[in-house]
Amino acid sequence: MAWFQKIARHPGPLPAGGERGRQPRRTFYTGPEGTRLTLRRLLLVLAMLLTPFHAFAVNPDEVLADPALEQRARTLSAELRCMVCQNQSIDDSNAELARDLRLVVRERLVGGDTDEQVLDYVVSRYGEFVLLKPRLSMRTIALWGAPAALAITGLIVAVVYTRRRALQPVAKLSPEEEARLGKLLDRDQGAL
Repeated sequence: MAWFQKIARHPGPLPAGGERGRQPRRTFYTGPEGTRLTLRRLLLVLAMLLTPFHAFAVNPDEVLADPALEQRARTLSAELRCMVCQNQSIDDSNAELARDLRLVVRERLVGGDTDEQVLDYVVSRYGEFVLLKPRLSMRTIALWGAPAALAITGLIVAVVYTRRRALQPVAKLSPEEEARLGKLLDRDQGAL
């Protein structure tokens, strides 16, 4: 039986007469014990939701013995896109291709390559798409410049729009409308 069904069938405390009469079904425990139980369940659910499952992506057999090299490998792996998942880094992904890329990164670092050389090697094999943060180049200038261009365009449009509205002439009232407005104002002042 599920835990929530047990809670729903909990009869609660005995009535004042000592007999169990027909009581409404309770869905939650009351009192300090119930509060503690509810708090424990809430903390358990939060712990399960906030557990970094991606931390288990790197297998123990991949970890380098040198902590400095391992830290460099982790940093580089966080910058490279998993080609299977596409929105995760290879450090976060459990895919076989991500594992292979992590091993390539570690092999290159152990071989004496610099971080830039490792990234260049991976980019030469998989293209610029493998980088989670693309490099600034002539091919990616539109990608990097688009947000700034859109913000500037929006600002220019807003300024032009507000200036045009401010410069629009105010329509004058016709003589009939002025006479009618005068009558209404005189009537309202007389009522005061």
